[in-house]
Amino acid sequence: MTVDYVDAGEAVDQGKLSGKIPGGEVAPPVVREVGYERILNARSEPQNWLTYYGAYNGQRYSPLDQITTENVKRLVPAWVFQAGTTGLIAGASTYSFEAAPIVVDGIMFLSGWDGWVWALDAKTGVEIWRYKHAVPFDVSLCCGNVNRGVAVAQGKVFFVTANAHVLALDATTGKQVWAKIYGDVRAGESATLAPLVVKNKVIVGSSGGEFGVRGHLDAFDLETGEYQWRCYTVPKPGEPGSETWPADGEAWARGGANCWITGTFDPETNLLYVGTGNPAPDFDGAVREGDNLYTDTIIAVDVDSGQIAWHYQCTPHDVWDYDSIGECILFESEGRKLLGHFDKNGYFFVLDRTNGELVHITPFVDRITWGAITRDGKVTPKVYPDEEGVPVHFYPGPAGGKEWTHAAYSPRTELFYVPVQDVGATATRWRREFKESIPYWGAGVQVDIEDMAGSISAFDANGDEKWRWRNELPMCASVLATGGDLVFAGEPTGEYNALDARTGDLLWQFQCGSGHHSSPTTYLVDGRQYIAVPVGWGAWAEGFLPGMLGAGHGSALIVFALPETS
Repeated sequence: MTVDYVDAGEAVDQGKLSGKIPGGEVAPPVVREVGYERILNARSEPQNWLTYYGAYNGQRYSPLDQITTENVKRLVPAWVFQAGTTGLIAGASTYSFEAAPIVVDGIMFLSGWDGWVWALDAKTGVEIWRYKHAVPFDVSLCCGNVNRGVAVAQGKVFFVTANAHVLALDATTGKQVWAKIYGDVRAGESATLAPLVVKNKVIVGSSGGEFGVRGHLDAFDLETGEYQWRCYTVPKPGEPGSETWPADGEAWARGGANCWITGTFDPETNLLYVGTGNPAPDFDGAVREGDNLYTDTIIAVDVDSGQIAWHYQCTPHDVWDYDSIGECILFESEGRKLLGHFDKNGYFFVLDRTNGELVHITPFVDRITWGAITRDGKVTPKVYPDEEGVPVHFYPGPAGGKEWTHAAYSPRTELFYVPVQDVGATATRWRREFKESIPYWGAGVQVDIEDMAGSISAFDANGDEKWRWRNELPMCASVLATGGDLVFAGEPTGEYNALDARTGDLLWQFQCGSGHHSSPTTYLVDGRQYIAVPVGWGAWAEGFLPGMLGAGHGSALIVFALPETS
């Protein structure tokens, strides 16, 4: 039978369907003057949230202090933006609102699932423009139809799409300026992270480790989209680190180590600090003997050349799905330039960020049974799925003691605040032949549906726990710390909480109507501080809280502030 294909034409421009009054669909040119120097000094303009973590250091801390421990109990919703409960790629049940809203001089830029980007008035929530990327419905996604945010610079908004494109939009109109492909969707590659602008580059990473792809970081010229460099995170034969893979076969070529969370950057070392993902297959280590560099590794990458300057592997030869993609928080202590990293394997790593030297390691979750790591870094595996068809239970489960959602660090209190997931899982190894774009897990996995807990835990730079706010369920959303000595954190059941940063006492709570799995931010407009909270449960919920897989998948951005005074 002969099948004739016809041109389907261009996708409908969603921006023309939003009912905007002519002239109301153009944002002020606030991004035009945003460049490397302003992002480098982002915390000097705390009224804005210019980059994914708020600053290059990854601290998720804002010095804004209008909202304090004394008045936070008066916090109320200021406005709500309804994104719309759609979720076409990979099924409606998998979408989740995971973005970190970016704010520049009163204009907010926000991304969603299914290729959505919006520009909003950050004071009122009124939509200015919207953009919808036409993503094919058959893109292979392991862990949810999500997008974690945008970057802005030189009049443009940058974001990635599920089918591994990186796009630049005009920040005033939302119209596409340039688009580049940097991943092969036929092989199972995708993209979910927020880009990072450093100097004249837009830096992005790939997703898709569960499909047996080779991870990479990529840099593009932010003005033209011209390719700058690619850094593969699994070495090919003959390259440094290749001795940690089997000498025969192609295990390295499908080795994983994807960089699916935004990195941090130190201008003094000129290094980008990025955590890499799991090896593939996730649980069947027998087909990839060795430590499998640079999987589950913190890598320091020269931002000009894309070359790896140093590395530290958190879980050698991972057979528990313990990605090391968690944020690398940059801080100083006792005259040293350090890096703090809360890993899925349940340990808090502190490294010297100039050379990768280990300072110390401390467990941050109560139950760790997969193995043990001594304070000086010796790793001893204890329980893992090594026999075909034999179930093995371990803590933490594959979502980790902390998932991708981010910890925060306050330079005022000198404490880290981490969202903790204390939940186990059972993995049963099943060997699977590699097939392109087909999931390559190497096991069947069931995450515990009972006997779980969560917390927001505060640690100092030495790894000593200072306080713990306990929850009956794992904490699955990013934490935000502010100059008002507050820590904001959302629960899976919809409550959004404000804690005292020094004591952990619960000071305020608001039920948002859907669970939290995003990265809230804070900003100031016309002298009023706002807390922006994307709300919407979903993504890989079966991986971290399967008992809530069917919970409501909201899609609202709720923005809080103190009541206006007359």
